[in-house]
Amino acid sequence: MKKIVFATNNPHKLQELRQMLGDRYEILGLNDIGCHEDIPETGDFIEENAQIKARYVKEHYGFDCFSDDTGLEIDAMNGEPGVRSARFAGPGHNSEANIDKVLFRMLGVTKRTARFRTAIALLQGNEMHMFEGKVEGVILTERRGQGGFGYDSIFQPLEGDGSTFAQMSPEEKNRISHRGRAVARLVEFLNSQQ
Repeated sequence: MKKIVFATNNPHKLQELRQMLGDRYEILGLNDIGCHEDIPETGDFIEENAQIKARYVKEHYGFDCFSDDTGLEIDAMNGEPGVRSARFAGPGHNSEANIDKVLFRMLGVTKRTARFRTAIALLQGNEMHMFEGKVEGVILTERRGQGGFGYDSIFQPLEGDGSTFAQMSPEEKNRISHRGRAVARLVEFLNSQQ
């Protein structure tokens, strides 16, 4: 079975990919290869950050690797927070502070269109392959729902029943989410190689 590293320590993401790929690949996380450092994300675009992480694993650990990065792009904020989504309110990855900052910046704004975009970079040998998923939606004026993470409680996708990502079950969210779409394209590509 071919080994491939997913540059994450998130057990939920790892489990999801392992289920989707079945027994075709052995999916390893960063912990599995002994990578405990915080891989720098210095790109100006989510695509660059995904590539940086994949290259880092390949160069330092020798494994083929795929990595993802996601950004929320709000039209009224000129595409912000974008590549800085996780650290929008500061370096601490504080989702509540990030949401508060977005809601403050959007006070009185009527055009609330936005999108989530996920980029996945797959580095196999010396070849880089890119996969993207996106979902269009709107930014609400207040939080709705207890599930999800990040900006899910203020993002209402245009598809669906009017629920925010935070009000959906994980299965419902994965069916239409940016990340689910990018992962599906990655899985389709990997499966086509077998």
